[in-house]
Amino acid sequence: MLQKIVFLDRSSIIADIRRPIFPHQWDEYPATSSDQVLVRLHDATIAITNKVQLNRRTLDQLPKLKMVAVAATGFNNVDIDCCRERGIVVSNIRNYSVHAVPEHVFMLMLALRRNLLAFRTDLRNGQWQRADQFCLFTHPVRDLHSSTLGIVGHGAIGKAVERIAQAFGMKVLIAEHKGTVDVRPGYTLFDTVLRQSDVVSLHLSLNEQTRHLISTAELALMKPGALLINTARGGLVDEAALLEALLTGRIGGAGFDVLDKEPPREGHPLLDLNLPNFIMTPHIAWSSRESMQTLADQLIENIESYVAGSTQNQVV
Repeated sequence: MLQKIVFLDRSSIIADIRRPIFPHQWDEYPATSSDQVLVRLHDATIAITNKVQLNRRTLDQLPKLKMVAVAATGFNNVDIDCCRERGIVVSNIRNYSVHAVPEHVFMLMLALRRNLLAFRTDLRNGQWQRADQFCLFTHPVRDLHSSTLGIVGHGAIGKAVERIAQAFGMKVLIAEHKGTVDVRPGYTLFDTVLRQSDVVSLHLSLNEQTRHLISTAELALMKPGALLINTARGGLVDEAALLEALLTGRIGGAGFDVLDKEPPREGHPLLDLNLPNFIMTPHIAWSSRESMQTLADQLIENIESYVAGSTQNQVV
């Protein structure tokens, strides 16, 4: 059987993508809007999507579709229940950004702990040039060494963050599932992690159980000087509650690479927030050239595995 493979949003991956070794037809589009999905997938047997939505209404109109290869770790853009009912295989990408994301986490953490943005502003305003001594003490500088990092989500990326934290000499707490009273060895109660950590970093997927995992009550548990780092999914944090906590000084600062809705077409209050203790980056933590090439290679391996009758990285 000649497989027809359609990549709906090829421009979301900057990498060399080799073609599968089996006979196939390959079609790719830089991007695909919601009203173009059915036309482009009408006779596809394998769909590749990074962020294009494949909902039940769409999937039910694609009788030839046998596989959805998600070009990302998160697959909340695909109706998994419908795929399971229809016998459509779904695969995802795993552990490809295990170096890129942790490095980004520590970039944000270091910049915030050492007040990089505030000092940069001072220099631009000429404060160092007018100083009466060799250095400025206009903002506090804090070490990572001996501080406490709370990690929420202890998969491959969470473990990589833990290793780097230990190299910095940080104390690391791994959070147990929220609301759980039975604590596994090596884990700490969720609320205790929030109370004791100088930095809390999120590394878990977004689903019904984790949406707004951090909201007003959780932010109130954190130390007044603590930092919140989110390079996972925007919906993990109640963004209105975060904005309030930053504006009132309830927490020490935050570094975010993600928002609940991306891209933020209608604007966003966090994008307008001009505070030295808040850093927003445009969902790039994962996107090193090395990580994207690893993703691209694994994507094709997943497709080849499916055609060969294996189950590499299948979620359905």
